[in-house]
This record gives sequence, C-alpha cells and structure tokens, in this order.
Amino acid sequence: PPPERKRFYQNVSISQGEGGFEINLDHRKLKTPQAKLFTVPSEALAIAVATEWDSQKDTIKFYTMHLTTLCNTALDNPTQRSKAQLIRAAVKFLETDTVCYRVEEPAALAELQKNEWDPIIAWAEKRYNVAIGSSTSIMGPNIPASTRDTFSSHLASYNMWALQGIEYVITQLKSLILSMGLIDRHITVEKAVLLSRLEEEYQIQRWGKVEWAHDYDLCELRARAAAGTLFVHLCSESSTVKHKLLQD
Repeated sequence: PPPERKRFYQNVSISQGEGGFEINLDHRKLKTPQAKLFTVPSEALAIAVATEWDSQKDTIKFYTMHLTTLCNTALDNPTQRSKAQLIRAAVKFLETDTVCYRVEEPAALAELQKNEWDPIIAWAEKRYNVAIGSSTSIMGPNIPASTRDTFSSHLASYNMWALQGIEYVITQLKSLILSMGLIDRHITVEKAVLLSRLEEEYQIQRWGKVEWAHDYDLCELRARAAAGTLFVHLCSESSTVKHKLLQD
C-alpha cells in the first residue's frame, strides 16, 4: 500500500467469523494486499490491530502499523515459505549474530561488549542448554550443530504466525539471541534495542549525534521490536478477552 492514505472510515470494530476474528472498518471487512479476508487467530490480536486502525487520524500512515503489516505477511505469505524454511532462516542468524561478533580495539568498546553481551549469551546458553560463545574473527564464532538443532526444535514449537513475528524481531535486532531473550521476557524492549545498537551508542557517546536522526531511529527500532514481540505473544493467545474494543 502507499505510505499514507486519507482516512476513509469512522468506526473500527471486530467480529468473529468462521476463520477467526475479522476487522471491520465501518461496514467494510478489512482485506490483505492480496485481497484475502483479514482474519487473525486470536481476539487479543484482533483488538490490537483494530486499535492501530482506530488510532490513525486524518491520514492512514501504513508505515506505523506494524501489527497490521505482520498479519498481512502471515496471511498472504508473499514469499511462500514453509514452517521449516522460516525456522532455517531464523537459526541462520546465529552465524552473524550481533552479540557474538566482538572487536579487539578500541579497548573501551571491547570491554563494553564483554560487560553487556556476555551476560545475555550466558543466559541463552543456560536457558537452552547450548554452547554459543563469541569471537573477534571476521568469520564469527563456530556454532556447534547441536546448538542449531536445539534452537530449531525450540522454534518448531511456535505456530506459523508466531514464527513470522520472531523472524521480524530477529531482522530488527540482527540477533537471534537478543530476540529470544526479548520474547522469553528475560530482557525489555529498551534493553534489547540498546544491546543491538551497542557499538552505535558507543560512537554516539564519543562523537555526539545528529540532533533528531538518532533519536528517530531509536524510537522506530523500539516500536518495531515491541510490535514483533507483542505479535508473537498474541498469536499464541488462546484466552478470550471481553469485548471492550476501543473504549476509553
């Protein structure tokens, strides 16, 4: 869709159909870019998406509607990938995981990486009973096959919708480890984003920042990471929530 469009509806509501929960814009049912009926698996996710649509003002800013975008991707699956392909793509990020690549100098940055990234790697190794490690080599750490297998098995426990969300978070943070820490509620969105931008934040502290650009990038990354994490949780949500949609 275009990045912006004039708002053409007054009211947003949800309803339950045969395939799940639907979003209604006045009396129109929301459709995906491929013209499929926009149907989501949980009422909680439907309410979150409806809230995105209702929060739009005079114009619809599609680039701010991360949950809607993720639902469209899950429904249309434009790249036609299977569950196994999504899992392989996620696990492949271990080869270039942000927290596994270290510098040798400057010493201050190397120390910062050690202090900030070692604990999250230690958590992941204990949480999943795997070996990960880190490396200063451009080739990165040597990730054991057993570690890949363990993460593959863990990711297989998620449904297709949730896997789309997990991959989205991974691509934002450039890290499978940080993404799982975030989705497992071990770290906050703010912490995950800070750790993913550690070198950039170090350079900003040293050299200063462009007045608005860095803050904008930071807020955008937080919004995308938060939306992706919320999407994963809501796609696994089975409990029914009360119909208090968009009420103050």
